[in-house]
Amino acid sequence: MNRVYDSWNRAYKSVFGALRQNEPCTFTICISKSTHLDTNPMMILYRPGMKERFIPMNTVYDSGDYIYYSATCSAKFPGVHYYYFSYISSGQWFYIKKKDAHNGIVGEGGLFQLTVFDDMYETPAFLKGGVMYQIFPDRFCKSGKHHENVPSDRVLRDDWGGTPYYRPDENGHVWNNDYFGGDIDGIIEKLPYLESLGVTCIYLNPIFESHENHRYNTANYRNVDPLLGTNDDFARLCRIASRHGIRVILDGVFSHTGADSIYFNKFRRYDTVGAYQSKNSPYYKWYSFHHHPDTYEAWWGIDTLPNVNENEQEYTDYICGRGGVLEYWMQQGAAGFRLDVADELPDAFLDHLHDCVKRADGDHIVIGEVWEDASTKEAYGVKRRYLLGNQLDSVMNYPFRTAIMQYLGGCAPKSFRDQIMCILENYPKCSVDVLMNFVSTHDIDRAITVFGGEPVNGRSKDWMAERRLSPEQYAVGKNKLKCAMVLQFFLPGVPSIYYGDEAGLDGYGDPFNRRCYPWGNEDQDLIAFTKELSRIRHASDVFVDGMLKFLVLKDDYIIFARYQEETQKAVVIALNRSDHDVCVEVQNVPFMDVYSTFSAVHGEIRDGKTILPPYGFTAVKVDL
Repeated sequence: MNRVYDSWNRAYKSVFGALRQNEPCTFTICISKSTHLDTNPMMILYRPGMKERFIPMNTVYDSGDYIYYSATCSAKFPGVHYYYFSYISSGQWFYIKKKDAHNGIVGEGGLFQLTVFDDMYETPAFLKGGVMYQIFPDRFCKSGKHHENVPSDRVLRDDWGGTPYYRPDENGHVWNNDYFGGDIDGIIEKLPYLESLGVTCIYLNPIFESHENHRYNTANYRNVDPLLGTNDDFARLCRIASRHGIRVILDGVFSHTGADSIYFNKFRRYDTVGAYQSKNSPYYKWYSFHHHPDTYEAWWGIDTLPNVNENEQEYTDYICGRGGVLEYWMQQGAAGFRLDVADELPDAFLDHLHDCVKRADGDHIVIGEVWEDASTKEAYGVKRRYLLGNQLDSVMNYPFRTAIMQYLGGCAPKSFRDQIMCILENYPKCSVDVLMNFVSTHDIDRAITVFGGEPVNGRSKDWMAERRLSPEQYAVGKNKLKCAMVLQFFLPGVPSIYYGDEAGLDGYGDPFNRRCYPWGNEDQDLIAFTKELSRIRHASDVFVDGMLKFLVLKDDYIIFARYQEETQKAVVIALNRSDHDVCVEVQNVPFMDVYSTFSAVHGEIRDGKTILPPYGFTAVKVDL
């Protein structure tokens, strides 16, 4: 032991990570006898805006050269708390702060974070241990079915797999009005394929009626876009998906609407009286006009995306009220919502949204788009409370994605471990179990391109448009993508596959990361690899809610375990990030020595060792 303090070690902190309110936790520090304390140390706990609590620490035991001091306490109110330790030696004050947590020295440093969440906070069980699959609807699969009421101003393309339009018009606006025709029936057609991948949840990018192919500029929250199908088609998708063991969640875009919508109606497409047309519009109070009608608040200044006042009661009721938008789509079969730009949604609106979704049955999920540590996120001067129990169940796990990309880019294994453990320490365990773990999405370059391609480095979209990976680049990108997927599937949380990643689809940023799925030209080896990861994941409950422990951190490889103390089961993963074979000891490493039964579920073990091929992994199931 003999470190001053280690917040990741339960010998020092009896409950790892975040605490439920009123849950007792024992904190222990280790002080050398040579320090000659004047009095016993103190633990100082405080919540911003409240007075500090000074908690005396009592002697626990004397190990000869060291004395251990402990204090047990709990926190009454949910929120992000902070703590540190202090003691007096020879009349001088000393402090043990975050810098000391894993170095065993006393000096300057930030405070330890202690997230305290609501006593009743639980997250939906259906996603735990599952596999998510993200679909950009226009580009996944085209059924060929004829659809009624498709607006005539859309460019309907017949070159599936062609380069999406990206050039601006003479006014500098990119209209995103070209459609490849992916639809709901196409998704239904591919449900057996998704089931074969081990998918248990589909996350759909927006499907509501809109007039750009990304559909983030909602025209009508209560209608499926006509090119995708009908509301009945969506309900049918949910019913059939359920037979394949798959739930469906929707993208909720509630911070803004489209200017071309029944609500704003800037281009007079609809027969409604929109806010742009009249101050007497029933939707006028939803928006903020500086000078009606031409000057109004818009999302990131994009005038086709007017911002809404989410806390305007009529808008809140329209979305979150009885019989509102959320209830309607849950009645059609939606298992929950991913919230676009969650940090731009006010707390009061998120509270109402959470209450509405949870009124259904408690098994519907709310996932927020948050790019930073969601436990410490501040937006518009407000400390957000996403994961304290009354707003979000989960977030998109950008910190994990950053850590994975940096690790496979060559960063030190210790840095990778620290980034992962920091998030696990700060988030409630029930949130961790449903974190959305991804390496690619519709908003970022595809991972295979990041790993294998040339960096963009400010180059133009013309450069990106036809820039595809060479065979040599593809081989490098594919190998590293496989490594990334191992981490994505086996770290805590839920892997989210961005459609086409498993088939080798490449592409730089929007819209080139939104190309059509390459049906008929898939990388079958990658698909088989994805199925293998899912097989391993679904075969053990440790991936449902198991803890994480890093066992070995070497330059070429790492070994980590997912384990359940109550069942005394574990799966140990050894991953090689190098381009050469590595011989790894897996049986006699710390943690493994308490287990008696070993069986390889991927790879081979001989004499307690495994040979990891370049970019390869071994998975070992162990039991007491």
